[in-house]
This record gives sequence, C-alpha cells and structure tokens, in this order.
Amino acid sequence: MSLIEIRIHGRGGQGNVVAANLLAMAAFEIGRHGQAFPNFGAERRGAPVMAFVRVADAPIKRRCQVLRPAYLIIQDDALLHVPGTTDGLLDGGGILINSPRTPEQLGLGGVPNVVTLGASQLAKEHLGRPVPNTALLAAFLSLTGLFPTEALTNVLGNKFKGAVLENNTRLIHEAAAAVPAGLWLKENAA
Repeated sequence: MSLIEIRIHGRGGQGNVVAANLLAMAAFEIGRHGQAFPNFGAERRGAPVMAFVRVADAPIKRRCQVLRPAYLIIQDDALLHVPGTTDGLLDGGGILINSPRTPEQLGLGGVPNVVTLGASQLAKEHLGRPVPNTALLAAFLSLTGLFPTEALTNVLGNKFKGAVLENNTRLIHEAAAAVPAGLWLKENAA
C-alpha cells in the first residue's frame, strides 16, 4: 500500500483530533504506520478545524499538512460552504459527509464518490451524544476497506470498558453496515 492521506473537516468539539488519532492508532493496530495531527489555533468550540491522517506500510517521513487528500471526512455538512473544504481532493477520491441528507440534497449530485451518513443521529442513539467521529470512521473503513473495523474497535477497547465500549462497538457495526462496503476499495488496500 502506498501512502494514503485523509483530511478531516469539522468544528471544535466534534472530535476531529480524536478521530484522526483513532484512525492512526487503528493503522498501528494492524501493523501499518499511521500519522495524525490537527490544524487549529485558538479557535473556540464550534469553529472550523481540520485534522490530518496518513497511513502507509512504511515509516511516514512527510510532516506537512495534507493538501491533496485521497479522502475527505466532513463532520458538519455546513462546512461544504466554507471555501477550501474540498480543495485538493485527488481524482477518484471520496468524500464522506455527516448528514442525514443525500448528496443530491446537498447540491453534490454531480460530484462522484460522495457518501452521506447521519452519523450524529447514530451516535446520539448509541452513545447519548451527537458526536459523529466514531460512526464516520467506521463508515470510512467500510467504504475503503483500508483495514477492518475491528482495528477501530480494538483501539477503543484500549480506552473504554463496559457499557461505553459495548455502545461504541454497536455504533461501529451499524455505521459500517449503513454504507456500501468496499465502494471506494482501491487495489492497494488490504
């Protein structure tokens, strides 16, 4: 697998940095290399923020922001109207958006490889809070086949126990099943 770069857009308080770290740790869980870091300053809760993830089979030496991502994960569909949100997406790349609306309803009907998921609602149902990051990561892993969702579950198992882990595990399974598995599968994925 060559280097795969992912950019996560969201708002302060939605778990963007946590999402990036979880994805990188899940890569480590299966023996790959991962890198995650945020891009924000003194933003307040609710302000737009970005986080970056890289996954590869070899050590990652690149340390700059992700300007040409293969994938975008957008945790708030209102960010689609913020200039630069979708900039740099590679041809054939995918966009996963937290929204109960369809790509057509978001005005993205002609844009290829766009998938929406009501991740905040799923999180609220399973976790009692509308934090979309875990559901979006599970959907992303299902779409890409980058690695099994069990790697994400294992990482969460290092952080949580009992009912919290059980609820997150149910959320992961439901979110992964809610999108077309393997839709963005690349020949260089696992």
